[in-house]
Amino acid sequence: MCYYQMFYKCTSLTKAPELPATTLADFCYQSMFYSCTSLTTAPDLPATKLAEYCYQSMFSGCTSLTTAPKLPATTLADFCYYYMFSGCTSLTKAPDLPAKTLANGCYSYMFKKCSSLNYIKMLATDISASNCLDWVKDVSATGTFVKSSSATWEVVYGNSCVPSGWTVKTDTE
Repeated sequence: MCYYQMFYKCTSLTKAPELPATTLADFCYQSMFYSCTSLTTAPDLPATKLAEYCYQSMFSGCTSLTTAPKLPATTLADFCYYYMFSGCTSLTKAPDLPAKTLANGCYSYMFKKCSSLNYIKMLATDISASNCLDWVKDVSATGTFVKSSSATWEVVYGNSCVPSGWTVKTDTE
């Protein structure tokens, strides 16, 4: 929890500091930029070794955030992105999500109330983990969801997987 709530509700923060860590600890960036309403661009997040709840609510309530960071990790931890971008009402495009196998709760509420969000590319082929995709509540009414051409899971519209009203496309990988 070394950076827990470090810039919590810093409403005048417009630029985030560099975060070069590639291996994370449990809860390390939890709520770090929570409700930093002037933050428009997230810092690079190069970590590939994630930990439980490491990015929990990191950018929740950052209503001016228009650009999400790349999330390069292909091996996820339980609840690693829990509520990460919740309430980011200016965010239109989700970062590409390259992980093939999801972890318990890994994407739970990740984009809740991201009312402008209209593009998600999620390449998971194994979505069997518990509560891993309860993530797209109150997003844009229309948009594009890109899934892996290797995915064998059935598209379920609604709050659990693909938002209702969105078009599903298959990635050419």
